[in-house]
Amino acid sequence: MANEEHRQAALCLSGQPSELGRSYGLEPLRLYLHRITCGRLGQPKGWPDPPQLNTPWQDTISPTRSGWRQRAANLYGETVFGVDYKVCRRCKLAWVEEPHTEPEYQRCGLAKAGLAALRTDFPQMAWHTLGGHFSDAQVFWSSVSAGVRGGYEQRDLCPHIVRY
Repeated sequence: MANEEHRQAALCLSGQPSELGRSYGLEPLRLYLHRITCGRLGQPKGWPDPPQLNTPWQDTISPTRSGWRQRAANLYGETVFGVDYKVCRRCKLAWVEEPHTEPEYQRCGLAKAGLAALRTDFPQMAWHTLGGHFSDAQVFWSSVSAGVRGGYEQRDLCPHIVRY
C-alpha cells in the first residue's frame, strides 16, 4: 500500500495532466510498406519499447498494441496509470483499452484525469472501447462516461484503422 505521502503525490499528479511529454515513435517507411503490401511486409519485429519521458504525464507508442498510443502517468519514475488509445479522425471515433492504475494509487483520480485529458486533446471524438467492461469496473465506467460522446460503449474499430 502506498504511504500517505505517495497518495498525496498521486492526487497532485491527477491535477496536472497538461504537463505532458510526447514521443511519436513514428516509422513512416515501415507503415507505408505495411499498407501498400496489405500487411505482408513491414511487420514490426518484437514488442515496441516506448521511451520513459521525464514528465509527469507522457504520450508514447503503446507497448502492447501496434499502431496504438498510450497515455500514462509517472510518479517517482514509475508508471502508475496507463491507457491505450486509438483515434480515427475521419469517423470522429476513438477507442480506449485497458485503463490500469496501480492498486495503491486507485481512487486518486489518475484514470479520470488521463481520460479527460484525451477527450480535451481530441474534442470532436466519440469515445468507445473494443471489449466489454468487467463487472467490478462498472462503477468506474459509469463515473468516467457521464456526459461523454460515445459513453465508452463497446464498438468495433472502423474500417479506416488497420488491424495489425
